[in-house]
Amino acid sequence: MFTIRNLIPMKQEDLGSIIQKRRTSLALKQEDLAEIAGVTIKTIYSIENNKGNPTFQVLQKILSVLGLEFDIHIKKAE
Repeated sequence: MFTIRNLIPMKQEDLGSIIQKRRTSLALKQEDLAEIAGVTIKTIYSIENNKGNPTFQVLQKILSVLGLEFDIHIKKAE
């Protein structure tokens, strides 16, 4: 699960929707985001359509451009 700045737990499937909504709110095309983040357009498309499995480094680049961040929390072993 990923957590975006507002600390709402979410599933990986929600990530693409969040990225797409933020990108469009900033009036960025997929091509623009890809170029600024230093990734391919195919990467952006895949993530937004929940078909991609980005590395943490790629995700960090994209979220940074969008003014977002993510935190990973490890559950304690029971």
